[in-house]
Amino acid sequence: MADIKITIIDRDGVSHEVDAPTDMNMNVMELVRAYELAPEGTIGVCGGMAMCASCQCYVQTPEINLPEMTPDEDAMLGEAFNVQDNSRLGCQLHITEDMDGLVVELAPEY
Repeated sequence: MADIKITIIDRDGVSHEVDAPTDMNMNVMELVRAYELAPEGTIGVCGGMAMCASCQCYVQTPEINLPEMTPDEDAMLGEAFNVQDNSRLGCQLHITEDMDGLVVELAPEY
């Protein structure tokens, strides 16, 4: 398994192409935190439990197959602000080789 490339558009609209490991069971929220692409304390507030939506992102590459949304993720997005049709919780998107080329944009903080 090798690293893949994921592009993350931060909340200021700046695009960052980052290396994402596929062998560490990381998720997109953890990747954002590892590269410090959001201010500390503004992403992953619940620790990745799909309970806060602070890691909400907009998937810009619909052609990439992502895991199905869980009922918990769907329920949390049902209560979140700024939800769009392409919204997902970054903490629920575990990085796999199939995600090479994924582009996500971080949703506004609130």
